[in-house]
Amino acid sequence: MRYYEDIEIGETETFGEYHVTKDEILAFAEQYDPQPFHTDEAAAEDSAFGQLVASGWHTASICMRLLVDGPMQDRAGMGARGVDELRWHQPVTPGDTLSIRTEVLEKCVSESDPTRGYVDTKLEGINQNGEVVISWIGLEMVARRNSGAE
Repeated sequence: MRYYEDIEIGETETFGEYHVTKDEILAFAEQYDPQPFHTDEAAAEDSAFGQLVASGWHTASICMRLLVDGPMQDRAGMGARGVDELRWHQPVTPGDTLSIRTEVLEKCVSESDPTRGYVDTKLEGINQNGEVVISWIGLEMVARRNSGAE
């Protein structure tokens, strides 16, 4: 288990591989983001995208899954305080394969609860061509191994 004290500013990791299918794009969009360029191939061809694209929320959900299955699996995580700077850089299309890259940007001990620390990590979702498709900064809470000073 990796605790707050084990995490270093600047550490980077790359994780996962997730193949995105047309059926999955359609199913997610029908339930959560039913805009025509996510749910209708013909309408998507006439959109600014020129083809069917995944909802940005679907892309975020895929990357969150990769994050949980990857770097968060061995971390003493306590949830998150939020997400900053969420950006969709380019669309995800059927057949894309996504992975994630993370970089620890900042960390500090909680002033109100010395048993936890705050770790701010940049996440980038990367497609099979090495292009960033989504990014955000996660504001994670991580348990401390010790509650005393670092």
